[in-house]
Amino acid sequence: MTAPKSHTPTFAPLVLDPAAEVERITGWMRERLRLDLRKRGLVLGLSGGIDSSLCAALAVKALGAKNVFALFMPENDSDPESLRLGRSVAETFGIESIVEDIGPSLAAMGCYTRRDAFIREAVPEYEAGWASKIVFDNPMTTGGYNISSLVVRAPDGEMRKVRLSANAYLGIVAATNMKQRTRKQLEYYHADRLNFAVLGTPNRLEYDQGFFVKNGDGAADIKPIAHLYKSQVFQLAAHLGVPADILSRPPTTDTYSLPQTQEEFYFALPYDKMDICLYGLENAVPPAEIAAATGLKASDVELVWTDIAAKRKVARYLHCPPLVFDGAN
Repeated sequence: MTAPKSHTPTFAPLVLDPAAEVERITGWMRERLRLDLRKRGLVLGLSGGIDSSLCAALAVKALGAKNVFALFMPENDSDPESLRLGRSVAETFGIESIVEDIGPSLAAMGCYTRRDAFIREAVPEYEAGWASKIVFDNPMTTGGYNISSLVVRAPDGEMRKVRLSANAYLGIVAATNMKQRTRKQLEYYHADRLNFAVLGTPNRLEYDQGFFVKNGDGAADIKPIAHLYKSQVFQLAAHLGVPADILSRPPTTDTYSLPQTQEEFYFALPYDKMDICLYGLENAVPPAEIAAATGLKASDVELVWTDIAAKRKVARYLHCPPLVFDGAN
């Protein structure tokens, strides 16, 4: 099975031999589970997105469906389409699965009320019936700076975009991060009861630039696709038979109550151009060549590289293990 035309990279260095890469990844997964983790299977959360769908397909290819267990973990702001798509992946690959609705737990911990209190610092009338998301202005239009704003939709449909104070921004993000950490707690519960390991799903863009929550979706025992550019994720997913409606779904965070794309929230460009820019940065390709491959100006490529460097600084903390004092002077 070949990737849809829209997901086949035009940038030659990103084109894979899907069959060979699948064999390489699944062989590594089996070896690491046997030698390092000493577990007999894998647990993962299925979000209905391309990354978790590919990870599920790879897990089944590596271990067999009977050794893979999937969780669907919707909450009050989730798009119902995510659950439908996640179930279609489980059915496609024969994976045992369960729904764990985390909405009541999040409500009990004050996730939504804490978030809304910080939103009201910027929009005092915000209440039940409203919806919201955080967006970032493109650093190519702001001189390289990431400027956060809050977008809200009133019950009558009126949309409004307002700047956030640092306090409000941090508060909204802190409350929202409870969603990812609650999901991970449930993944580890099921992993413990099954004697399985937890499978992490970040791709190269997310892992490299810190697009994950520490001790949330960043926590896992094994991460098999963190070396893959996003366009390569699509190539392998198509090869392994991930359902077509997931292949055609735009990448989304599915975290806020308003629909939100990943480039609205984090990345400077759509994933196909981000892949090429990241490849260029990592392989010292001249900006003019990357500009030709992406349709950007060379100066814009350099701004993207500056943005990547800034995000990597943030990611250092996210990747950092606990610091342990050993008593030595």
